[in-house]
Amino acid sequence: MTENKQPLRAIDAPFVALGPSGVSIRGRLKGLTPQDEKVLRLVGDHLGKLACRDLKQRCADALEHSTDTWAARKRDLTAESSSRWAGSITKATHDQWALARRGQAAHLDSLDADIRTLRHRLSLPIGTKGTKRAPGGYRSKHEWFAKSRRLHILEERRAQVAADREDGRVRVARGGKGLLNTRHNLNAAQLGETEWRERWQAARWFLSADGESGKRLGNETIRVTPDGEVSIKLPAPLAGLSNAKHGRYVLTARVCFPHRGQEWADRIEGNRAVAYRIHLDVRRGRWYLDASWTRPVVTTIPLEAARANGMVGVDTNADHFAAYRLDRHGNPIGDPHRFFYDLTGNALHRDAQVRHAITRLLHWAKRSGAAAIGIEDLDFAADKSREKHGRRKRFRQLISGMPTGKLRARLVSMAAELGLVVVAVDPAYTSMWGDQHWRQPLTSTKRTMTRHDAASVAIGRRALGHPIRRRTAPPRIHQSDGYGHRTVQAEPGARGREETRRPITERAHDARIRTGTAQGTRATSAPKTVRDARSAGTWVQDPLLITDQER
Repeated sequence: MTENKQPLRAIDAPFVALGPSGVSIRGRLKGLTPQDEKVLRLVGDHLGKLACRDLKQRCADALEHSTDTWAARKRDLTAESSSRWAGSITKATHDQWALARRGQAAHLDSLDADIRTLRHRLSLPIGTKGTKRAPGGYRSKHEWFAKSRRLHILEERRAQVAADREDGRVRVARGGKGLLNTRHNLNAAQLGETEWRERWQAARWFLSADGESGKRLGNETIRVTPDGEVSIKLPAPLAGLSNAKHGRYVLTARVCFPHRGQEWADRIEGNRAVAYRIHLDVRRGRWYLDASWTRPVVTTIPLEAARANGMVGVDTNADHFAAYRLDRHGNPIGDPHRFFYDLTGNALHRDAQVRHAITRLLHWAKRSGAAAIGIEDLDFAADKSREKHGRRKRFRQLISGMPTGKLRARLVSMAAELGLVVVAVDPAYTSMWGDQHWRQPLTSTKRTMTRHDAASVAIGRRALGHPIRRRTAPPRIHQSDGYGHRTVQAEPGARGREETRRPITERAHDARIRTGTAQGTRATSAPKTVRDARSAGTWVQDPLLITDQER
């Protein structure tokens, strides 16, 4: 009696990912004088206090926020800074509040998933084995009791978060909760109180100005000229520190943008909006200026056009990208390629590793001639919970350490600069079916295939619109006229895919004559001199063959 298998879940159709909608570049402010640093610190501290006060007021308004309350807050800020500084502060406040609301909704979804998993496992008898799709029961009565207590804790926590969301209450901290919690663990972070205080104050400064289209050089608050001169519009209480007209302070340092510098220069010369942000890296003691602007979403090509020149299937793993080049019919070409990275260490090291791996991947894909990259649309939000995987702590740490969101965003933005298109596919069953159908056929004495390499082939075929499973070869006697080779990877619409293979040479037509008498063999064989000349690459006229009947 066969076991009843659960039906497969629906697989979403592949789609072309949208290109980046914004650009951000960074330049270092070198050669600042002590007076310049003093002015920057005073301006950042003053505007940071205003931003903290505005965020507190916005959180107090909760769901009662309206255009009238927004205008009232902006008027209060304008009296202590300027109208443009007030507009930048209120906009940053609204963005931070909206981000906290989205995080609150995600937290509710995570709690709901944990509660469903706990209720399911608690309803099963102790010792029930789980499946690949659902976890089983708990192993002992003690574990069952501990998890029942945790269920009550999560339900209480979920009720509290739901009440906060219904009331419009969010919990945010300017400067970041991570740095705030570090204050209570200075020894573990290897920081002194003075060093932590410097980082905390620098993180709470506000030196950001939104761009204005049509204004001189794209920004009236923080202005950067084409030759790199930076000037700041000082707030009203600090106007006495100005060293230029109209209450402006010109920095001694000049800034340049090695990356996208020409694109930035074209924007400011056309008086198009450019937003600026000045910030201090306390650990390095360096001041930086970031320039950013929005641009129309890159027009993506149709999916069929992206598939015209084949696809590069990419399987994302914890320590490397596995890539394979496929033609437009879904046939693997060449050997698999792997691009390794190391996600240990601090955030800067991890980010640099991912960027370097993506750069090598894109350059190889460009050299291979493909116009598109197929990658899984991964999201481990539902798989990071300890309630689903139980004691598999290392596995949970593994999937939690994969920066899937940042990786997708960075891959799309970097691919757009090289003229490559990213096609996102459903990740369902790609690893399992790729290993089942492609690992063994592609393994040879000169090629080693891994499960991840086979998954990259499956991802590429799904992005091309082909099924992952290879076509089943017909019986050997039916593969050709007798025993021969017939491809099993031809496209369903290809003409002649069910026909027999054509002869390799014209001499194959005379096979029956050559197998006959010696006279037929002599009559159909070319002289040795002719064969030698042909092998040398010269053209030779075939001699007129005279048979015994013509004699």
